[in-house]
Amino acid sequence: MKILLAVDGSPFTKKMLAYLAAHPEFLADVSSITALTVQPALPPRARAALGKETVDSYHADEAAKVLDPVVKHLTRQSLKPKTAWKVGPAGETIAKFAEAGKFELVIMGSHGQSALGNLVMGSVATQVLARCKVPVLLVR
Repeated sequence: MKILLAVDGSPFTKKMLAYLAAHPEFLADVSSITALTVQPALPPRARAALGKETVDSYHADEAAKVLDPVVKHLTRQSLKPKTAWKVGPAGETIAKFAEAGKFELVIMGSHGQSALGNLVMGSVATQVLARCKVPVLLVR
């Protein structure tokens, strides 16, 4: 099975990783596991003032802060994860990446906001569910 882990470095990512460690059946038939983090784009004026090289370096550094602990955790579980990072709107980017990469399952942590909270603020998990044709496992 080809699995995509959508991670953001929050306590909900840690909870999702703990859930996977406690339920090894999800990882039993894994042929490939990829951890993806999505960074929000900097405002256009900031990108123009800083330059492409500086902005790319900033995004790479921020992605490493999120991905390095995930890789360390998965390596302890005897898994060899791939990593990826993208810049853009998180929900849409995760869904597109999952479909383009032909993943069979997306696993992500969810903040578990109320229906009113989702209506007012939206939720990355809600956006992924709405846009993604790949099955999604949400861990709350």
